[in-house]
Amino acid sequence: MKTVTPVALLHMCLCVTAAVSGSGSTETALTAEKGDVVILPCYTLGNVTPTLTSWIKNGKEVVKGGIYSPSPSLGGQRLAVLHDGSLNIRAVLPRDEGTYLCSSTLPGNNIFHARVLLQVTNGPENVSLSIGPATARSNGTLIVYRGSTVSFNCSGSSYPSQQLTWAFRGAGSSNQSLASAPGPWLDFRIQNVQPSAQGVYSCKANNTVSLQAANKSTELLVYYAPDRHPECVWVLAQDPSHVLFNCTWFGAYPAPKLLWGEDQGDQAAGWKGHVYKSEVTESLSVVLNRSMLEDGQTLRCTARHLAIAAGKQKSCSFNLKYPYPKGEPMATALEGSSITLTCTEDVSIPPANTTWRKGLQQEDIVPGSKYVLTEEDAVLKLTIHNISKDDEGVYFCRSENPLAVRELEVYLTVKNSSAYTGGVIGFFIAALIVGIAAIVAKTIYSSRHRICLGDGFGRMEEDQGDVLSLVESDDEQIFQDAVPRLPPITNGLRTTLVQIHRIPSGDHEDTETADRSPQDDTVRIETSADLVTF
Repeated sequence: MKTVTPVALLHMCLCVTAAVSGSGSTETALTAEKGDVVILPCYTLGNVTPTLTSWIKNGKEVVKGGIYSPSPSLGGQRLAVLHDGSLNIRAVLPRDEGTYLCSSTLPGNNIFHARVLLQVTNGPENVSLSIGPATARSNGTLIVYRGSTVSFNCSGSSYPSQQLTWAFRGAGSSNQSLASAPGPWLDFRIQNVQPSAQGVYSCKANNTVSLQAANKSTELLVYYAPDRHPECVWVLAQDPSHVLFNCTWFGAYPAPKLLWGEDQGDQAAGWKGHVYKSEVTESLSVVLNRSMLEDGQTLRCTARHLAIAAGKQKSCSFNLKYPYPKGEPMATALEGSSITLTCTEDVSIPPANTTWRKGLQQEDIVPGSKYVLTEEDAVLKLTIHNISKDDEGVYFCRSENPLAVRELEVYLTVKNSSAYTGGVIGFFIAALIVGIAAIVAKTIYSSRHRICLGDGFGRMEEDQGDVLSLVESDDEQIFQDAVPRLPPITNGLRTTLVQIHRIPSGDHEDTETADRSPQDDTVRIETSADLVTF
């Protein structure tokens, strides 16, 4: 509460002094706020104390008093006439506003009149702001999301008038005025809100008469998350049975909640696997050992953030796989030559460390002039120069990742050059024999229509003759009748009997056959050769 004294423009109509009789008047304008104590002046021209003063408002006397006849105020103790005739109003109310007339009786029966215009101001009050759509936190801070449209409304009440202003204080600005206008409310809008709009917003109301001001502020946070998925990487530890999995997701505000776990279900329905580690951070690492990993297992890092709707979390994952080295299990080389053993391993996750080792003890192979190791993408080659018998034996292509160790066993056989030459000659002889047999077989087959008779092929007894039956038939049917035995050798020559059988094919043939005698179909051939060919 404060006291308002007359500071106004005084208009003197007639100047008088205590010794001069007459009348005069003044006019004063005062402004007071609701609840203040205000003093309305009456006679201010000298040190004369009025004997009686009366105050009238809107044609009605509200209070009077003087040094000889003080009177209580009609409104109780809130209004009172002071000893100099001034009107004291305590706890001014809006209804006290108006025009007051003062009439003071001075010594010598001089009358002095004064007019006072009292204006009671009110406000600003009921100042409020609203920002939306937004989510309110427990401390009153509001949250909006990047890309949304946000509306701002400021309101308040002041009498007789007010000016409203929206002000912003952010990371790159201080008390920046966004909008200002007279009236009971003030609105503006931000479309596609960005992180630069994050800061403190203030609604300021200023009474244009009393110059009193009031404001209300709130902090606005702009949440956002990147559209990309987190990045998952692995880092192999010094111990090959351990691996570090790291997940990063930068560019989100506030920091997201990252979670490493074993994926065993649909992420949209919620996490269903074993959780290894969870933390509110932009980068999360977890170290796992071989006992916690298995073939076909899926490890997933999920990023959770308020700016991402439930069921649409961003994530990255690994599908773990055992190593599987591939190559030829057998190899052969000649002494003094060179050979390259090849091993391919391209399926393991995390990638396996692949090495070549020698012997059942799996001794490490030291690269040099004898052994040359080359790597091309997923192919690891071991080249052995100037091979000797000492190089013969088993070699291992060993692949190890944090899940398991897998090996490809390759056996190298070393042969000397003489054994190789003998093998070539043997192969050539075998091929030659096969070729000759094929030629002989083809020759015999092409001469299959010839018949050979001789001492070496079923010679008959001395007292028997060689018999050949020839058949003439359209149907190639053979009929064998009893062949009379040939007489013994009479002239030192062997006798061959050829008997021709005709197969009737019609009535005409039957007639001819009937007329022909058996002697017509027998031919005697004498030859001195042991082999007769027809």
